[in-house]
Amino acid sequence: MDDGAWLARAVELALENVAAGGRPFGAIVARDGEEIAAGVNRALRDGDPTAHAELLAIREAARRLGSISLDGATVYASGEPCPMCRAAAEHAGASRLVFAAGSRIAVEAGLGSAGPAPPVEHVPVDGAERPFEAWLAR
Repeated sequence: MDDGAWLARAVELALENVAAGGRPFGAIVARDGEEIAAGVNRALRDGDPTAHAELLAIREAARRLGSISLDGATVYASGEPCPMCRAAAEHAGASRLVFAAGSRIAVEAGLGSAGPAPPVEHVPVDGAERPFEAWLAR
């Protein structure tokens, strides 16, 4: 399948999710012309703000592959991925992230970003390095 066909499948998943009471997002992880995993936004159903379609598809793909690396895989999303989903695809090593609908339509539907990012602070505490030392020593 080409990009357009994979995106059409992601859009169909999003439509099915809306019909089931979910948010309008679907995603596919594919590699070498094969679907590895699919996901739909389950944030409302699960009461989990991180249950985005892309994240669920990435998690399932990693389980099925038995690896946290999605090297060579493409993540197809029905809508423009949020920063969290972009970071997850990058962190998993996906080769590409392709989306159908731009963020403008999501924002108009009231489904855009939740607002400004909270401040990130580093507060050193004694022993903070111990888990890393344990990791290196294993």
